[in-house]
Amino acid sequence: MAALPTAVRAALDEGQVIPAHPLALDGSGRFDERHQRALTRYYAAAGAGGLAVAVHTTQFAIRDPTIGLLEPVLTIAAEEMNRADAARTVPLIRIGGVCGRTDQALREADCLARLGYHAGLLSLAALADADDAALIAHCERVAERLPLIGFYLQPSVGGRRLSYEFWRRFAAIPAVVAIKIAPFNRYQTLDVVRAVADAKRDDIALYTGNDDAIVADLVTPCRFGIGPGQRTRRIVGGLLGHWAVWTQCAVALLADCHTAAVDGEVPAALLCHGIEVTDANAAFFDAAHGFAGCIAGIQEVLRRQGLVASARCLNPHETLSPGQAAEIDRVSRAYPHLADDDFVAAHLEEWLRW
Repeated sequence: MAALPTAVRAALDEGQVIPAHPLALDGSGRFDERHQRALTRYYAAAGAGGLAVAVHTTQFAIRDPTIGLLEPVLTIAAEEMNRADAARTVPLIRIGGVCGRTDQALREADCLARLGYHAGLLSLAALADADDAALIAHCERVAERLPLIGFYLQPSVGGRRLSYEFWRRFAAIPAVVAIKIAPFNRYQTLDVVRAVADAKRDDIALYTGNDDAIVADLVTPCRFGIGPGQRTRRIVGGLLGHWAVWTQCAVALLADCHTAAVDGEVPAALLCHGIEVTDANAAFFDAAHGFAGCIAGIQEVLRRQGLVASARCLNPHETLSPGQAAEIDRVSRAYPHLADDDFVAAHLEEWLRW
């Protein structure tokens, strides 16, 4: 297994905006390569430090053999990241989703390694009934193929509950380089952070996936214990579906959070900004309907900007929920400073050029 390149490891540890890359479909539900490439170009131009491809926001159905989009989507993203890296001093962090039971996960890990991805974001949703020992054995097998990023996905969108004990053992796997923490639950978020702190793995970067608490996660030091044994860890960046939209403004937000972390003082205005982001996320992710429209909501925001041609998903039953479009209208009016519509409009023709 290859280690992360030095520059990539440094960027990951510093903390980056890493959007979870959506899938572009046309109005008939067919794969739209032109807009797919435009999306990747947008994220690079907006200042993202990396991309996560073939993850939940990309739609797990790309793995269906009748759809056959897993490798094409990964390949297109890799080609566009190659193009972007030619003009960058620090390469984009390339993360690919790894799903399924062990045989499938190993095949996907091998595919990522072959295509030049740096790490795999490991979903454990397919092992819903496995105990901790079986989960760790699975993770160790995949870790033989490429560096791992752990993934705590909320159960409401297909994840499973994972204990402190699991995360403590997971943090002992040498190939683990980061963890995306996305249970949308403060207790479970602390399980992960405390486990990594207890494992004394300062080389594991912590990333928020809690789209409902982005700013709070990024500005709050997590301190455990007192005296000489006290351990403190910070969540340094975000690997987020929410950051798949309005990405240029997300880059500015992360910079503000990093500044507050260095200064040791969090301005009240930044905390207020966090509430605005959460309110916008409630509309995009369809919190009112148990996140049923979370992917469609992201697609709809991108559609309004012209970055995708359609808000369609591969599953025809995945659509905007009743009232969700009106909620997106509301937060767009309420928080225009969170959007990067002008930036997108100025460059969209360039990104869509073949």
